[in-house]
Amino acid sequence: MRDRAAPASAGNETAAQRLRRTATWLVLSAGVIAVDLWTKALAVANLELYRPVPVFEHFNLMLAHNTGAAFSFLAGAGGWQRWFFAIIALVITTVMVVWIWRLKPGQRWLACALALVIGGALGNLYDRVTLGYVVDFLDFWWGDYHFPAFNIADSAITVGAVMLIVDMVRNPDGQD
Repeated sequence: MRDRAAPASAGNETAAQRLRRTATWLVLSAGVIAVDLWTKALAVANLELYRPVPVFEHFNLMLAHNTGAAFSFLAGAGGWQRWFFAIIALVITTVMVVWIWRLKPGQRWLACALALVIGGALGNLYDRVTLGYVVDFLDFWWGDYHFPAFNIADSAITVGAVMLIVDMVRNPDGQD
């Protein structure tokens, strides 16, 4: 899964090259944030809260406000969770930016995974800090069961997390 065309040694990489490489991955994070916020703005402007709009079988667009975390975890906790999740998102983002900085130039799969998680975390963080909740609008269902509504940021976090798991399975020793 890793691209091995890059130089074998990161020791020859200058600080400027490392900064440029890290910034390149953070552009992907910024792209995730931009698409996430844009689609949330469209949802807020065009959907009514908790009123599903059928798109096709088993999929609706439905505006929802999530004051909790994934799957509305701690949604009814009284408000303290807003800042708790904000702090967690900032800590995780900081750790992942440093992780990208320390990666070898050829570790593109891992860098992409981290950039997706960062973008998703910051997209949801923006909502949480400015609105007090996260805007969700993608609603998949089967029969009477509705999967918890989610958004583009959640999707990026999920794809990035799956990529991290694949990386751990394919590369358990963490070496290139």
